[in-house]
Amino acid sequence: MVTCKVDPELTRHRIGDVAFPLGTYPVEDMVPIQGYSIEFEAADGDNEGEWEEWPDRYVLDIVITADRVEALVRHLLTLLPGRVYPILDVLGRDAYREVDPYVSYELLGLDRLTDAVRRFRAFFLEDGLVGFGAMSDEPFIYLFVDEHKIVTLRCTVDDRDRVERVLKAFDLEEVPEPAGADAAVHEHRSVLLASPEEEDVLDFEEIVETIRDEWQLILNVDPDTNADDEGRELGLTDWHLLARAEYEQEPLVRYIEILLRAGTLREAEELGREAADALFDGEEREPSVASIVEIDRVGPEEFRELLTHAGVGEPPDPPEPGVLHARWAG
Repeated sequence: MVTCKVDPELTRHRIGDVAFPLGTYPVEDMVPIQGYSIEFEAADGDNEGEWEEWPDRYVLDIVITADRVEALVRHLLTLLPGRVYPILDVLGRDAYREVDPYVSYELLGLDRLTDAVRRFRAFFLEDGLVGFGAMSDEPFIYLFVDEHKIVTLRCTVDDRDRVERVLKAFDLEEVPEPAGADAAVHEHRSVLLASPEEEDVLDFEEIVETIRDEWQLILNVDPDTNADDEGRELGLTDWHLLARAEYEQEPLVRYIEILLRAGTLREAEELGREAADALFDGEEREPSVASIVEIDRVGPEEFRELLTHAGVGEPPDPPEPGVLHARWAG
């Protein structure tokens, strides 16, 4: 069974009787407060489109010591129905977006989520670059564990008592403002130890790729715009893509690295696929499956470094959309 390992050199930060996740911890004095806050949210139309409108609901933000996060999450997962829409957030490498938000638009068995959490426990419950969860629209319920391992749960008015019974079983009480690592200046880090000699131990990027495949996740951003986290339109930007090609015979998997310029995510994907197809045309065999596994915007300096490393040299000026470099990466 594939799994992951925690770097044994890392130490856990504690304040009093509260332990923090290995990957997220405060770097200034603070007083952590375990417990939960609860607020009412009226039904609205913020989720028009793929999702049905969310009903009247309560939202609970829950802070609990890292020693007990796993047990609490396992109990809360039992409140979800048998088929859910998985969610994954990754603090990624995109130069203009802090978090890469992934979501599945396919209902998957809850066991696929719980099995992944079991196999990659440190990735989901300790790593400071990852948040995960799931939601259902019928019946409505939303559960998310962010990168600070603070739990957010949205439930219908009728389910409030059921949720609070679980929290009381963990000795959690309602408090005005629960305080976890995000209540102070804090650090984020990955906690995984890469182990090239152990094929069944995956690194961070390999786990993200695996989970995206297993949960059928897509990047949940508007493909026809190109904006930063503040909503500012960026126009033409530089992109780094990694595509995977799967074959029926050895080698079973190969990767393609692509450097390009594009004005939107959709344009970048289309250019990337064209570049990959050109490489496939130069081979005697076609892949059975080809997919983009990483697609990030990069800043001008990093882009120049990538081009220099690839032997391309300076990018053309003035900039224009197009592929500047594509190669087999493995």
